Amino acid sequence: FQWSSPLEATERFKSQEMWFAPPQFYELCRLCNFSSLHELHKFSSDRALEGCERWLPVMLTASDGYIQLLPGDELYPEDPDNTEEKKIIISTDKKVDDLMKEGSVFHRIVIKNIYNLAVYVNIQAKYKHINPLMINSGCSDCNSRL
Repeated sequence: FQWSSPLEATERFKSQEMWFAPPQFYELCRLCNFSSLHELHKFSSDRALEGCERWLPVMLTASDGYIQLLPGDELYPEDPDNTEEKKIIISTDKKVDDLMKEGSVFHRIVIKNIYNLAVYVNIQAKYKHINPLMINSGCSDCNSRL
């Protein structure tokens, strides 16, 4: 393996040289906010005592893809069943693009296929954390934003 910066790794993912699961893609997009390891270290030291939040993505199945809903998203369930005992399944006949046009409060990963992921976040991160850059692996503009 070759060492890559987070931005280089997302580019390698876009060109299908590497593959990352959606949670790792999300975190790579978060790391893209930092231009150096020193900057990341300063950020992590400054917010170290702020706290953490445990998430369980909830999968929404659309007619042409999937959306992993995260806490704060307008479609995220009130009781997401963090134990995974209830196996919450959300599905719709709508297309992903229609769901995106209808919505306004996003914290989600849109999955069209295994190499076509997009991160959409327009909520304030908790605990002084930083939101990921909204990167769409399926388009040529790496910094596509809402």
